[in-house]
Amino acid sequence: MKIGFLSRRGPALPFSSSALLLCASLLLTFAASADNSPPLKLALFDFELEDFSAGGSLLAGNPADSEKLQRVTDEARRLIAESGRYSLIDVSSADAGPVKAHALRNCDGCDAPIASKLGAEQSFVGIVTRISRTEYTVRFQIRDARTGNVIFNKATDLRMGADYSWDRGAAWLIKNRLLASQDQK
Repeated sequence: MKIGFLSRRGPALPFSSSALLLCASLLLTFAASADNSPPLKLALFDFELEDFSAGGSLLAGNPADSEKLQRVTDEARRLIAESGRYSLIDVSSADAGPVKAHALRNCDGCDAPIASKLGAEQSFVGIVTRISRTEYTVRFQIRDARTGNVIFNKATDLRMGADYSWDRGAAWLIKNRLLASQDQK
């Protein structure tokens, strides 16, 4: 005999076990769908060199630097594409002056509208800063293409390193900062 919420077995639960299972399965489905969200469209522009070294002005346009910048750009694109979190947008058709001059780092966020025009949701600008022939900084910044707001900005120093380590510095930042930060969300 039941009296209110009480029975011989104790208080009745407000949910049946089948309702609890349904809620749990909905939560799991929601969590799984959050992980399967479509990749963000990212315009990853070529890495740029900012040379503050003593011979920087004398070596401007050095083909060896251009080759290393291409290698770091290729490595960044490979890692980001393989992550599955981003879909890379082709930036080769971007004809804005700062893109052609490899000067996006100096245009105060002009990369965001350029990326938006290309159909991207975010823009990625990478910079290698040469302080001396053995000191470098590799950094990148990601902006929301719609608002222009910086949503990610990280750097790593390469001390007593060589210019062939640029791509390793970028790879470390992408794996251990960009992608790792998203794993924790």
